[in-house]
Amino acid sequence: MSALGNITRRVGHHRWFGAAARLLVPADRVVGRLTRGRVVALGLIPSLVITTTGRRSGRPRSNPLLYVPDGDTYVVIGSNWGQTQHPGWAMNLLADPTAAVDVKGRRIAVRAERASGAERDRLWQLLVTEWPAYRTYVQRAGGREIHIFRLVPTGPPSAG
Repeated sequence: MSALGNITRRVGHHRWFGAAARLLVPADRVVGRLTRGRVVALGLIPSLVITTTGRRSGRPRSNPLLYVPDGDTYVVIGSNWGQTQHPGWAMNLLADPTAAVDVKGRRIAVRAERASGAERDRLWQLLVTEWPAYRTYVQRAGGREIHIFRLVPTGPPSAG
C-alpha cells in the first residue's frame, strides 16, 4: 500500500472527502473505461469498473467501485458515500443481476448475488478492513441497509 493510499483510507470517513470523491467520479468513469479497469481511483485502492443495465433506460451504465476479492469473486458495497439513497448501479443489479466488470485490464461477465445473514457479516468485515470509512457511511445512511454484493464470474475473462 502506498503512503497516499494509507492517507486516503484515514481521511475517507470525512464528509468533505465523500463530496470531493463524488465530483471526481465522472472523470474516474472515463479513465476506467479507457484503461479497461487498469487505472481507477488513481490506483489508491483496489477498484474495478462495473457495467450494469439501466433499470429504466435499458442502456449500459458504468461506475468505478472499490472491491475486495473473495476467492474468485469480487465483493462490492452500495454505500453511496453514506448518502440516504441507494446508488443507481446497486438498484440496477437488483433489477438485473447480470453485469460485467473491468478489472486489471480484463473484462469479466458476472452475476450479482446480494449478501445476507452470516455471509453478509463476513463480507462486511472484509470490506471495512479495506475501507474503514464504510463504518461512518452506515451511520450517515439514514437507517437504510447498505447492499453488499458478491460478483460471481460467469465466464472466462477477455483481454482488454
